Amino acid sequence: MGECRILIEGGQGEYEEKKSRFIATLRPVNSIEEASSFIEEMKKRYWDARHNCSAYVIGRNNEITRCSDDGEPSGTAGRPMLEVLTGADLHNAAVVVTRYFGGTLLGTGGLVRAYTQAVKEGIANSVSAVERDGERLMLGLEYGDVDRVLNYLKTNALSPESSDYGADVTMELIVASEKADDFIKEVTELTAGRVLAEKMGGCVFLDKE
Repeated sequence: MGECRILIEGGQGEYEEKKSRFIATLRPVNSIEEASSFIEEMKKRYWDARHNCSAYVIGRNNEITRCSDDGEPSGTAGRPMLEVLTGADLHNAAVVVTRYFGGTLLGTGGLVRAYTQAVKEGIANSVSAVERDGERLMLGLEYGDVDRVLNYLKTNALSPESSDYGADVTMELIVASEKADDFIKEVTELTAGRVLAEKMGGCVFLDKE
């Protein structure tokens, strides 16, 4: 399946141009219905604004993309906003830019610049993560090997999803698919072959990097 960057926590950013305020609000979305509901929510919240322009991208391969100028000149708001999302390689994300008119016309170039910059500010204040293909592993350890394995995991920015301390110790964790074989080899060497490492199947996980 590969990997893609998805929005996991929305944020807000603001840009001002000749006293016009452009407020960008981002939110994670997984369907057209979620995106539409979010856009309507923003229109109700900022009911007194001149425009509430929107754009969203859904799917690993941008299977769904939509944008709206909401009354701004064609191509000056929604399309530039969408291009910021796709240019950032950001998926499953919706953005609404609310404009409070400052009394001065900005022209086509000024509008494109303002809506573009507002979305960039919003992205900077949001949280995204890379959705990667992973392998779920089960490790069976002797107690004498636990500390060195935990230190190894910490060094490699990994941590067990679950642990069971019984007669022996079992740990379940997820590693990137392409690193699974090397991980098993290194842990086996680290424990002088005492570890029992088993692949439990593929999965998808979020890597905040």
